[in-house]
Amino acid sequence: MRSASIRFVKGHGTQNDFVVLPDVAAADLTTELIQSICDRRTGIGADGVLRVAATGEAGGYFMDYRNADGSVAETCGNGIRVFARFLVAAGLQEPGEFVVGTRNGPCAVVVPADGGDITVEMGTPQRLPDGKVTIDGASWPATGISMGNPHLVVLDAGAVSGLDLTRQPGYEPADSYPDGVNIEFLELLGDHHLRMRVHERGVGETRSCGSGACAAAVAAMEAAGERAPYLVDVPGGRLVIDWRADDQVLLSGPAVVVASGEYPFG
Repeated sequence: MRSASIRFVKGHGTQNDFVVLPDVAAADLTTELIQSICDRRTGIGADGVLRVAATGEAGGYFMDYRNADGSVAETCGNGIRVFARFLVAAGLQEPGEFVVGTRNGPCAVVVPADGGDITVEMGTPQRLPDGKVTIDGASWPATGISMGNPHLVVLDAGAVSGLDLTRQPGYEPADSYPDGVNIEFLELLGDHHLRMRVHERGVGETRSCGSGACAAAVAAMEAAGERAPYLVDVPGGRLVIDWRADDQVLLSGPAVVVASGEYPFG
């Protein structure tokens, strides 16, 4: 990298926040740089970094997503929406429907021209081994769901506001999740309505998790034996999940660009 600073844009989806890097090469995106950028006291502050990479195909862009600790993640539902919002705001894509590349494959997105909620096709859920999640001696059965990345969903944790998610919850079988796992705790609020808190691998508790909301709604629909649009309330806002008859899971919610600037490098 030739300059002494790098251009950044910051955005969030239901307060799950990201720093978008439009001009950084993959080789320059080191663990140290990611951790520096994401530090909430000495850096910009974020749950993760979204590097913009042209795919080589006409109008195509790949979202190179890294967690705040520098680890690589397969996908990120809130991140895809922020990434798509950036592409439109920067004039790299037109409003409407287009595709964002991820490590979990291409995701179709719909970005309204009026700045409204963005919808993402998150792919087909897959079952993972069920397990047990533990916090401070309390334990719950958990449903294993993959949305391209792994999740353990506690279907009815009671009042989730009282949970201590300042530390990684215990989980088993650990050998089924060698790269770690995102853990969602659900409180059932009514028909097709959930409250969720989440501990994300490589980050800690976040204000929202888009793929986690998808996994949570899928697990709830499986338990109820029906498919219907679900509202998922997270500390940072509300997401809407729909599991279509073709097995595609749709995630809809806001995405906001809040700042841009230059970050010192080197």
